[in-house]
Amino acid sequence: MAATDRGAPRGIPDAEGADPLGDPFPRARFALPARPGTFLRRDRLAEHLAQGLLTPLTVVNGSAGAGKTLLVADWAARLGQPVTWLTLDATAEGPGTFWAQLLQSLNAHGAPVPTAVDLPADATRVHHSLLSRLARELAGHDRPVTVVIDEFDRMTDPEVARQLESVLRDARPGLRLVLVSRTEPLLPLHRYRLAGEITEIRDADLAFTTEEAVDLLELHGLTLAAPVARALVERTRGWAAGLRLSALAARSSPDPELYLKEFEAGRGTIADFLLAEVLDRQPPETQDLLLRVSVLDRFRPGLADALTGRRDAAAILADLHRGNAFVEDFGQGWYRLHPLFREILLAHLRRRAPGLEAELHRRAAHGLRRSGSLSEMLAHGAAARDWTYLARALVDDLEIGRLLTGPGGPGEPADWFAGMDGDSPDPAVDLVRAARELSRSDLDRGLAHLSRAEERLAGGDGDSPEARLTCALLEALAGRLAGSTRLAERATRAARHLVPRTPSRLLEDHPEIHALLLTHTGSSALWAGRLDEAREALTAVVQGPRTASTAFPRMEALERLAFLDHLDGRPGAAERTVLAMTAEAERYGLTPPRGSGLGQVVLAAVALARDDVDRAEALLAGVPAFSSPDPVPAAAVRAVTAGVLLARGRTDAALTVAARPVPAADASPWAPGTAALVVADVHLAEGRPDAAVEALRQAGGDRADGGRSLCAVALARAHLAAGDPAAALRLLDALAVRGSPGPAVTVPAALVRARAAALDGDPATARELLARALAEGRREDLRGPFRSTGRWIDPYLAEPSLRARASGWLLPGPDPRYGPAADGPGPGTPVEELSERERDVLERLARAMSTEDIAADLYVSVNTVKTHLKSVYRKLSVHRRNEAVRRARELGLL
Repeated sequence: MAATDRGAPRGIPDAEGADPLGDPFPRARFALPARPGTFLRRDRLAEHLAQGLLTPLTVVNGSAGAGKTLLVADWAARLGQPVTWLTLDATAEGPGTFWAQLLQSLNAHGAPVPTAVDLPADATRVHHSLLSRLARELAGHDRPVTVVIDEFDRMTDPEVARQLESVLRDARPGLRLVLVSRTEPLLPLHRYRLAGEITEIRDADLAFTTEEAVDLLELHGLTLAAPVARALVERTRGWAAGLRLSALAARSSPDPELYLKEFEAGRGTIADFLLAEVLDRQPPETQDLLLRVSVLDRFRPGLADALTGRRDAAAILADLHRGNAFVEDFGQGWYRLHPLFREILLAHLRRRAPGLEAELHRRAAHGLRRSGSLSEMLAHGAAARDWTYLARALVDDLEIGRLLTGPGGPGEPADWFAGMDGDSPDPAVDLVRAARELSRSDLDRGLAHLSRAEERLAGGDGDSPEARLTCALLEALAGRLAGSTRLAERATRAARHLVPRTPSRLLEDHPEIHALLLTHTGSSALWAGRLDEAREALTAVVQGPRTASTAFPRMEALERLAFLDHLDGRPGAAERTVLAMTAEAERYGLTPPRGSGLGQVVLAAVALARDDVDRAEALLAGVPAFSSPDPVPAAAVRAVTAGVLLARGRTDAALTVAARPVPAADASPWAPGTAALVVADVHLAEGRPDAAVEALRQAGGDRADGGRSLCAVALARAHLAAGDPAAALRLLDALAVRGSPGPAVTVPAALVRARAAALDGDPATARELLARALAEGRREDLRGPFRSTGRWIDPYLAEPSLRARASGWLLPGPDPRYGPAADGPGPGTPVEELSERERDVLERLARAMSTEDIAADLYVSVNTVKTHLKSVYRKLSVHRRNEAVRRARELGLL
């Protein structure tokens, strides 16, 4: 900044003469304001202001301390031509006084008014002929006169605004008018906008960007890291005065960065500025409203009225917003306070009216309940510590499901009740406490609260269909987490009985209640081995209403359906179902169900079946080991973790994990078998086939129902290794009769049959069975069963016909299914080679990571990930995530 731009005001004019009241004209009102040495010239705003030379009217409109005056003063000082400057004050009220001051400023700044245009003698009026003569004089100038009127918000007389607009219109092209104001000028701005004859700089334009804030702070002697500056800009919303005052205070702190992170806005110079410049300038009713709404993050006029006990909020808030009084209108009737202003008002409220804050939170909770904003109602009710009211509202309004399905899944809305203390005779309080503990997977505490609620409901306290249905929902969840089929079934029967007695409006408004009940029922049936029943219930959830409130149970249902596909031996279907769950999460901006990680476990199991141990291990790394009381994911984590350890050669660790119990009230028919698979593989690898047979029999491997198909095939393999092919074939025949298992069952079953045929001296049958296994395994990329079958298969795979079927996926060499056509890339070749970053995105896509998670993992933006995904889809000639993953596997890209 040039030295001439700093220091004392330049161009202070001769201010001789007096206004219509006989008072001398104040010299400072005609002087260009001085810019401090820490003033930052912002080129983008200077260029914007320069456009004002092309339009008759420029309006710079922003809140107090937004930097309006300094911006225009700097522009005027650098314009290279005379600028008439007038700063209004309270004495400018009345047309005569206003025009006298403006005429005097024109005289003093080199645009003298002829003697024919006399100064008004009456402070309250001005003759229209004076204005006409002034307009004619200005219109006749060789060069337009630029007039800046600062603090134009002080001019509230509509007659002055009408007169000024008349002069501006009649003086064309000899007048360029710049109005600097906190409020919207009273001129008919819509006409100028329609004609394209106005240049506007608004509050949002005046806000500092992070880069500008860094430069400003450097002028104050502070060099800050970008994240600190970004946080300060976010807190101040780029408000110029807030940034400058913060910088001045930080300079005297021993740790400026720490000060700027943690300073209390309610104390110090920022508070003094806003209280004096904004709050104290408002009438008492407006001050009262501002102080009371400071407890709210956002508010509508009706909610503000509930806090004040009046009915004037709509008009007051509209006026405050128009006046740039740090009240922001962000659409659909919602307002919010500037963050710093809110901090200061809240601190002021606590000092001025101790004890009122809790009452305001209570009123807010009541008002927000009527508007249906659950999380905000909970926040304010918790701040008021009005626990009984909150609990009753949640139960009576059937909102308890939202505690279990809130943003990001269970835990977040429930966290508002962390401070709930004391005993209450109301069963609603016990139900809410039970919901909170169960959402945090604390089964014992949840059951204790649930038992107390049931006792009180049985005694008639607070009994209602809504309370009973809430109790049944929580009991179904407890039964699922406990692995208690009896408890889950009892709760389901109770819920079915209660639904007809519950108001239909509530059920229609809360589809998540039915979705949660079905999810708990399906999960309990899955644990009990009633797989068809489980699939039916979980599919009903997925096919039910698709709303934000049902997104979480739909995601849980998809996870469990994927696990059912895994138990059925269908890895491709399981993978697609997990990817569908991820897409569901992205659709509603949610994270996949946390706590269990069952979808990730299923993908790890699929990777193991494909002999991709690295990927299986990577997927398991993000899963909480054995932390969920839900026995379904706990058993799945146990089995797949043991399988990965065994694949890594860590036999003892694998056996230790496989032996860990899964706590559950009832035994599951399939869970022991998933762990026994690892134990049997160890016995077979160490030459103990009889021990393998015994381990699998104890796990129920001789019964292929209830999710035990994989165990039955493993038992057949163990029988064959023990020298009993007849028993092996009987098991496989029984398995074939029971239904249509997937390729992860049929492929190893075909390998056992092929081995039996080879041992029986029937190589032709062995080749036929191997050919069938290779064809089916190739479709699913199932390398795992072939890797574990033993060396007997090697001579067969060396034969040309079978080797051709194994090449490109099981054995090295080109895949005969694919190959480039004569005129370009064939079906086995991408249209273009994938870039390294596209491969990174594709690899994470295969892990069922959401777009947001991929972006965070790669340190890029979500839009960048979406761009890479579009490119990957195009190059692989696909349109969806699961198609891209499947295609990439076919091409050997994963």
